[in-house]
Amino acid sequence: MEDCIAVIGAMDEEIAALSEGLDRLPPKGSSGLDLPIFKGRLHGQTIVVVRCRVGKVHAALATQYVIDHFHPTFIINSGVAGGISPNVRIGDLVLGTSSVQHDFDVRYFGYTRGAIPGLESSIFTADPRLLGLTMQAAASELSSDRIHQGLIVSGDQFISSQEQKQEILNFFPDAMCAEMEGAAIAQVSSANKVPHLIMRSISDQADNTAPQDFDQFLLDVIPVLNRVIHRLFILLQD
Repeated sequence: MEDCIAVIGAMDEEIAALSEGLDRLPPKGSSGLDLPIFKGRLHGQTIVVVRCRVGKVHAALATQYVIDHFHPTFIINSGVAGGISPNVRIGDLVLGTSSVQHDFDVRYFGYTRGAIPGLESSIFTADPRLLGLTMQAAASELSSDRIHQGLIVSGDQFISSQEQKQEILNFFPDAMCAEMEGAAIAQVSSANKVPHLIMRSISDQADNTAPQDFDQFLLDVIPVLNRVIHRLFILLQD
């Protein structure tokens, strides 16, 4: 099977432009998953684009399906997120150096917030080469003050209040942004030893105005993700 790079997004809006011109594939096997999959060529590379739906379980199912059926050399999770760090603004780009599930909580048994019993580490680290190349690609699209690297936190919650945001910062003070799929994709990728990267464009500030900001800016901030992915694929040719 030829090498490919998989890009997973949760919502139709996050994959629509990237999947244009690609072939939609019929589902393999009898998985019964609602999993639109598109495959084609992008700047000389084979790309598989998948819409997983919102949430960590959907993201994990889609990631394992893609790994089992397409054996990607890299997995990229591309989408939007709410800004958690005060240094992150709407329209900024966050590249995850690592990710963690902020809503995983078994502190009663002596674990820290986000720690998953049985795992050597519950912090999932991005592939350094992929991160470096994506930083290089992003620098062609955004000024340096609009590009951030750091911790991305994931949970089955849309963070839309200052109280929720502060709770995350209390436990994860280095968090740059919050979303609902990345750490699950990272965990499955890591378990299968497939390099990964989470990249997120900021659609809101994860505060009391987040629902309105999300609706207003969603379609405005996604194009930069797609442009960065295009530039990344060009760099991967070298």
